[in-house]
Amino acid sequence: MNLILSSHISSGFPYEKVRERTLYLQVLDYDRFSRNDPIGEVSIPLNKTFWKDLKPCSDGSGSRGDLLVSLCYNPTANTITVNIIKARNLKAMDIGGTSDPYVKVWLMHKDKRVEKKKTVTIKRCLNPIFNESFPFDVPAHVLRETTIIITVMDKDRLSRNDVIGKVLPI
Repeated sequence: MNLILSSHISSGFPYEKVRERTLYLQVLDYDRFSRNDPIGEVSIPLNKTFWKDLKPCSDGSGSRGDLLVSLCYNPTANTITVNIIKARNLKAMDIGGTSDPYVKVWLMHKDKRVEKKKTVTIKRCLNPIFNESFPFDVPAHVLRETTIIITVMDKDRLSRNDVIGKVLPI
């Protein structure tokens, strides 16, 4: 079954009240001459934000911060879109007590690197807001062998860039 959604939904309540609501979605089988038959439904409380903890790299030196991402697979276009939204409480990697973070996103197929994309660098910031989207072409027949590795990096001018943390694999 290929599900195609093409609609714009607007609501009549203020944005501040969104967290008090629950999004109820129901998929129906359209029937021209009788009632539409329900196929399935889901309720999504809008008061939950999903954060993924960054895992320490080789040195294991405590908390590295949090990264907020979203993933969306579009079967019609055969694309996975990785949205890097923001990070918070990143570990300070520079002498001045800050970091210059950016995020690398690797698309992997059977443990081989296929494609890399990265965000802009946000200078001297431990709570950066990125709001960047990265679409990757992923045909349905290779989806099960596909993983995504997300690495938060600290950009350095005179030395090698530091790894702040990784989310692996998704």
